[in-house]
Amino acid sequence: MAEVRLSGVSKFYGAAQALHDISLEVPDGAFVVFVGPSGCGKSTLLRAIAGLEEISAGAISIGGRDVSRLAPSERGVAMVFQSYALYPHMTVRENIDFGMKINGVAPAERTARIAEAVRVLQLKDHLDRKPGQLSGGQRQRVAIGRAIVKQPQVFLFDEPLSNLDAKLRVQMRVELEALHRQLNATMIYVTHDQVEAMTMADQIVVLNAGRIEQVGAPLELYHAPRTLFVAGFLGAPSMNFLAVVAEGKAIRYAGAALPLPAPAARAGLTLGVRPEHMGAVAPGAG
Repeated sequence: MAEVRLSGVSKFYGAAQALHDISLEVPDGAFVVFVGPSGCGKSTLLRAIAGLEEISAGAISIGGRDVSRLAPSERGVAMVFQSYALYPHMTVRENIDFGMKINGVAPAERTARIAEAVRVLQLKDHLDRKPGQLSGGQRQRVAIGRAIVKQPQVFLFDEPLSNLDAKLRVQMRVELEALHRQLNATMIYVTHDQVEAMTMADQIVVLNAGRIEQVGAPLELYHAPRTLFVAGFLGAPSMNFLAVVAEGKAIRYAGAALPLPAPAARAGLTLGVRPEHMGAVAPGAG
């Protein structure tokens, strides 16, 4: 597997800028999730890494190799899309095999790769079925199988669970985490679902309006957000924001005083309170 490094990546569509000077390092073997609201640039960034979008500025390297101007097939990546994109007239075996066959992989090697993929994904009993005979979760596993047999340096997932029902999404999250452990693979995963991000990621990248707001471990972002956007985006119900005034080493609000770690004497501060940190008290208890 390989690390992924982005250096000053920008993307323009005419006069509109979709990505703003993005720099990021994805460690070798990490499971990194891009998360943010619709239109934040997360899928555009993933497609830029895959080579499906040409970047306007900056550089992208995979495994220490500059791939900024290489075709998708030359980058050493495999991508799993939101839509399964399976050939309906082909069996599971044929769908998994198709890309290797087109690329001239030897038959014996193809057979070995398919056997390993179906073992990992528990698809052995479905090899002769067609996509129409499979559940949504099984079809998604076939799509992942096609990525596995490519033996990429990096796996890219673009909202792969969005078409599944809630129960199946939970099951597939567990399966993807297990797959990551088995393959020890570098994986970059795009989602708008913060539950997926918080439960699956080694590292989360929060994007907003084409910019990175914060990068860190899930609990780090939850407990120590650096911006109001990150604080409000992560968590359900979302964080409560209160306008407060600092006086010396305390914040004053509604007659209460909360200590500050350092002296401050200014207005315009915002106090963020998570719902789980609030509770009812008896009248007059403060």
